[in-house]
Formats: sequence, structure tokens, C-alpha cells
Amino acid sequence: MCRNIRPLNNFEPPATDDEVHAAALQFVRKVSGTSKPSQANQAVFDQAVREIAHITRHLVDDLETSAPPKDREVEAAKARARAELRYAR
Repeated sequence: MCRNIRPLNNFEPPATDDEVHAAALQFVRKVSGTSKPSQANQAVFDQAVREIAHITRHLVDDLETSAPPKDREVEAAKARARAELRYAR
């Protein structure tokens, strides 16, 4: 359920608002135990996603590192290689 939660810090270009929102949405889905809340819980669910996305944006923007920024394409290629090894038959 948390496949969209990816490291967002120290990338060039920086994480987009869509990436931050996707991570927040997956987090709320995981914690709440549902991917689609009932109508009675939709407003609370949406508010939680907004608040978590907001604080995640602050966290990612405020973190400091001395490591050079990572390249998204290089990291994606590494992930694909790990998946090939893991799921190869």
C-alpha cells in the first residue's frame, strides 16, 4: 500500500508538490487502513492528507545535507535493477 512513498530529500530538481501529496496520501491510507474512506470520513481523510503534505513539504525544504543531490533517473535505474534481481525467475 505504500509503494508511492519514496525518498524525497536531496534530489535535483527538488520534489514536486505532486510527489509530496502522493506520499502524504499513501501515508494516510496506510495509517487509516483504507484507500477509499467512507463519505462520513472523507473530510477528515482529506484534511489529514493536506496537513501531512504541508509538514512534509516543510521537512523536505528544511533538511540540510552535505551529500551531492541525487539524480532521479539514476535512482530509478538502480531501483529497476534491484527489482530485476528480486523478481527474476
